[in-house]
Amino acid sequence: MSDKSKEQKLAAFRKGEVGLPDSHWLWPLYGAGIENLGREGKPIQVPMPTCGPDELLIRHDAVGLCFSDVKVIKSGPEHPRIFGRDMANEPVVLGHEVALTVIQVGENLRDQYQPGDRFIMQADIYYQGVGMAYGYELQGGLSQYNVIGKEILAGDDGCYLIPVRPETGYAQAALTEPWACVTASYDVVYRAGWKPGGVALIAKGPAAEDGYSLGTPYAGGQPPAKVITLGVDGVLADELRARAGADGFELVELGAPSPETIDEALAAAGKGGLDDIVCLGADATLYELIEPKAAVGCVLNLVGAEGLTSEAQVDVGRIHYDGLLLVGTTSADLSLAYEPIRTELVPGGTAAFLGAAGPMGQMHVQRALESEGPPKLLVATDLLQERLEVIREKFSDLIEQKKDVTELSLKVPGDMAPDAFNAQLYDMTGGRGFDDVAVMAPSPRVVAGAVALLAEGGAMNIFAGLTRGTRAPIDLRVVVERGIRFRGTSGSAISDLRSMLEYTEGQRLNTNLSVDAITGLCDARKGIEGVMSQAFEGKCVVYPSVLEFLLTKLADLKTALPSVYAKLGPNESWTVEAETEFLKEMLP
Repeated sequence: MSDKSKEQKLAAFRKGEVGLPDSHWLWPLYGAGIENLGREGKPIQVPMPTCGPDELLIRHDAVGLCFSDVKVIKSGPEHPRIFGRDMANEPVVLGHEVALTVIQVGENLRDQYQPGDRFIMQADIYYQGVGMAYGYELQGGLSQYNVIGKEILAGDDGCYLIPVRPETGYAQAALTEPWACVTASYDVVYRAGWKPGGVALIAKGPAAEDGYSLGTPYAGGQPPAKVITLGVDGVLADELRARAGADGFELVELGAPSPETIDEALAAAGKGGLDDIVCLGADATLYELIEPKAAVGCVLNLVGAEGLTSEAQVDVGRIHYDGLLLVGTTSADLSLAYEPIRTELVPGGTAAFLGAAGPMGQMHVQRALESEGPPKLLVATDLLQERLEVIREKFSDLIEQKKDVTELSLKVPGDMAPDAFNAQLYDMTGGRGFDDVAVMAPSPRVVAGAVALLAEGGAMNIFAGLTRGTRAPIDLRVVVERGIRFRGTSGSAISDLRSMLEYTEGQRLNTNLSVDAITGLCDARKGIEGVMSQAFEGKCVVYPSVLEFLLTKLADLKTALPSVYAKLGPNESWTVEAETEFLKEMLP
């Protein structure tokens, strides 16, 4: 085929003007286990779908493979997002990091959409209060085509599609989804007081003293709907009774904390559960009794550290997935624990990224380097030096640009014991500790050990996807006496995705640097196996419209597709130009 013909083919592809086949290919997952992905290790061919008057026929242009896909494969119908689904008869099609193009428009939507329109999609979709994520309940990107309707176009948050500029690369756009998850962990806004209209619990622990006061734990005119107390008496009890009358919340007074009274409190809280929990003079036992009762997004306030004489088993999985927040104060005024929680890295500060060699860890490092106020000291750790060295190679240009403001240090423990390794890291800060620690290693031991790395007022980002119920032993005195805060986020909101796309298209952050390998649709299973075995030093991107291109690392394009390799950027990085050449060569 001549160069002119290839150019015409690609132009028609971009405009969505290519002829449609009678069938297309996809990867169904019929149950738990990689052996249940596809049929005999291959995708299947299914009839081409057609769109109704309120639907769009879309083409998936690029799909990033994610460890979340692996979790679905391992769990099958036990995965919480598809729990109980009969996958043998209603298989799941994975792929939630997608870039797509509109191919056909239903007659009722032709004033809003046209063929050739390009979008990315917010993966977490809610329609009439029901979650139905793309690539989970809804057919995902490991398919060439799909029909999308009201769930996506008119969901609870409006339309879940975000327009993409014509000049933006397909992989560049698709990878805004995982990148949005990274940036969301720094942009999260926590409550600085009790939830308006929510339910607050105040429990008096064994080390509680006299003289506590309520202060201002909620803004004027925004009280909770209900306050429940366990064993609270004296001045604070009197103040609560007076404030209940004045501010109009319901006050429920129960006996001293015990498994029975805590269950009574949970019953009194009702369907929404406990939005705020205040522990006065708590010990580890009381904390461990109460923490499991916290609702999603609950703020747990530890007032006084007198009773915290031993480590508590903290559910770090819930901090990540359910957004639990621990605050504390040494003051008798319980409201003084509620201050805005810092989530952004301290400019010119010290930051440690633990388990940084994987794709998501590299994103955290890249974001720190590309930020307007990067840390002065940035330490990245992993178990293997050769995996870590990828950071130095991949980001060499960024490192050179920031060498006068940021010192990057790559550290592996080698034969050192964990405590000795952490002590070495701590010494790198001059003995003051790190302002920020981000944990990508999915290990409660790493989380627990990293607490000792934090400086006064430091913040830990528990980014690793530790499952709910994963507990780490933590001395909670650090929350009360040293102002240390733990935060965690899972996924991203559509606002995060929109902001990330603006960063990408504004050339403030290059998502293409995350690409390590590319493949056509037929070899996508090999790509997922690579994610499982951590074979990639970045992201693997699938191009569904290209069927028969074997999984290839970018460095290996030198022999596989020399014309594409010639278009790679510095340090063999993926570019829009390389992608364009790839599609010119490989589109059918």
